[in-house]
Amino acid sequence: MPQLPRIMRNDCRALILERIRQHGPLSFAQFMECALYDPATGYYAGAARRSGRRGDFYTSVDVAPLFGELLAEQFAEMGRILTSDTEHRTPDDVVGPIDLVEAGAGDGRLSRDVLDALETNAPDLYARVQVHLVERSAAARQGQRQALGPHASKLRSSAAELPPSIHGIIFANELLDALPTHAVVGRDDGVREIFIDAAGDELIERECRPSTPAIEEYLAALQVRLAPGWRAEVNLRAVEWVRQAARALRHGFLVLVDYGHEASVLYSGSHAEGTLATFSTHVVETREGGRAAPWLRDPGRSDITAHVDFTSIRRAAEAEGLDAICTVDQMHFLMGLGIETRLQQSAGRGRDDVMRRLALKTLLVPGGLGTSHHVLIFGRNAGRPTLRGCRQLRARDAL
Repeated sequence: MPQLPRIMRNDCRALILERIRQHGPLSFAQFMECALYDPATGYYAGAARRSGRRGDFYTSVDVAPLFGELLAEQFAEMGRILTSDTEHRTPDDVVGPIDLVEAGAGDGRLSRDVLDALETNAPDLYARVQVHLVERSAAARQGQRQALGPHASKLRSSAAELPPSIHGIIFANELLDALPTHAVVGRDDGVREIFIDAAGDELIERECRPSTPAIEEYLAALQVRLAPGWRAEVNLRAVEWVRQAARALRHGFLVLVDYGHEASVLYSGSHAEGTLATFSTHVVETREGGRAAPWLRDPGRSDITAHVDFTSIRRAAEAEGLDAICTVDQMHFLMGLGIETRLQQSAGRGRDDVMRRLALKTLLVPGGLGTSHHVLIFGRNAGRPTLRGCRQLRARDAL
């Protein structure tokens, strides 16, 4: 039996090669799980924060505290609904504290921005909020109490999994796109799954029969047929996460912010190369144009993402009894929450005004965060309110 390479700390490639030699080729989901989340060598295990100017990518949270400030406007409205809604509330529902649960929370910066705004603009809700930060990275969890600063006393739990029973609001910003996904390719005889195998010390892609019938069932439920050569992702983990979140939510709202498409677009010729990409030092790489797969080059050292299938996410939430309230792009969501008013308030010429105005425009810019990212909102036992963040969508659809 050949001697396995000694695994050095942070040597994710060696760990993946060892697992392949011991157990055979890994599904892309297994590979991505190791590359991103292995507790010793995974990408997210290596630092408490991966985004921002000194990181590998930007999120809306990195632009400025404004994103959290605007989210707080929506959460304040949701809090008022949960407090006043006696028609849908049961005796076990919200009568006292309101849970504010951030999934994929990192070190808690977004929750800090939300709490800053709630304390100032919605003090009644702020007084009732108890915070739960859900984060798999132990390094990030260690920094959460410090990141919350003056709101640290609000922290009720910091864990890798969602609380089992939630009465309030669950929210996640760019979580689903980073969950380990299966990768597939269409062939004349049907769908083949893409596995990661070893050729000596090199990682290569290999096509095999699907590792689980759930992959073909997923595509069949969407009535998707991949043309020969088309690549795509099937994120069973994202669907299961939404189901778990829906089961945990007893009364309240689920708010998901991410980039992706409806299934009719995601599984079409416009995305025939698939949507897998890596991010490192703000450089995005894909397989487009027949280039070698960048995720095989140095696993554990870059982020790996895939676009989210909004259709399957919505179906999963509804299958667990949630009401789909709206799906709206980030630009229209933030417009409904009053971002234009904030632009007008930042019309001065001082440096702070200019920086704030630039940050606001970054959150809105078409082709960037404003239209690539969408907000999906679901509710349980909360009726079907016309929320502020959805009003621009409703007004547009009424035309």
